Amino acid sequence: MTTTKSCMIKPAWTPVTIGLMVLGFVVFWPLGLAMLAYILWGDRFEGMARDAKDHWRGSQLKGAFDQMSNTTAYARTGNVAFDDYRERELKRLEEERAKLDAMRADFDDFLRELRRARDQEEFDRFMAKANRGRTSGGGEAAPS
Repeated sequence: MTTTKSCMIKPAWTPVTIGLMVLGFVVFWPLGLAMLAYILWGDRFEGMARDAKDHWRGSQLKGAFDQMSNTTAYARTGNVAFDDYRERELKRLEEERAKLDAMRADFDDFLRELRRARDQEEFDRFMAKANRGRTSGGGEAAPS
């Protein structure tokens, strides 16, 4: 009976792991270095990952991140006057931002129209020059 565990690469000095390490160094040296680390410390990786997860679950930093993600962007401070002021200012800033966005869109439209007018003028000059060359060239050729 064969299992998938027998086909796995084990963290030991076997011909397969040595070959992969050499190939890793030839292709891209950090791959070879990663394979060397796996050979040397691979049996400890599972325990290290479990210990890191347990440490993270018990840390105060995780609790702070969880609390920040569960609350709004700006939590109440307890000072009612300051909280009201902050809300008014944020609303005012949001309105100013909307005005600036609208002005930016108008300016972009103006620039687009300016470029279109300049391109149209250049095209009209080209066509006038081409028509002038055609009529003057054609008029002189006919009498001869």
